[in-house]
Amino acid sequence: MSLLETIEKDYLVAYKAKNAVTLGVLRLLKTAIKNFQVEHMRAPEDGDVFDVIIKQGKQRQDSIEQFTKAGRPDLAEKEAAELEVLRAYLPTPLEGEELNAAIAAAVAASGATGMRDMGKVMQCLMADHKGRLDGKAASDAVKQALQQL
Repeated sequence: MSLLETIEKDYLVAYKAKNAVTLGVLRLLKTAIKNFQVEHMRAPEDGDVFDVIIKQGKQRQDSIEQFTKAGRPDLAEKEAAELEVLRAYLPTPLEGEELNAAIAAAVAASGATGMRDMGKVMQCLMADHKGRLDGKAASDAVKQALQQL
């Protein structure tokens, strides 16, 4: 079952269960996927759907930060709940030893010799592990790994 079919199925389940948060998030996600389809004039593939979900997740994360700074914890909690619904459709993030192994493989694959090769390593890492990395955390880890070379 493709990711898009899973989202459609979960949308119907949320609709029947009257789960307002999940229903609202999936409705917005379906609209964003439809906008992608119209914009690119082709049916979205799973990788495209991942990109849309990641973009929606980043928007929620930014909103959480803004609402927290503005002293609106009620709205930040709502956005956090929506972010959790979106995370259910993404693969598990790389962390710890798995992240270190991925960085080591990316350094080896790109032939990096120092900090000036960080862009090559990041490009290789992000391409191989799309949707599983937080860019900021990965960047910090790659900096540490390259400084040890």
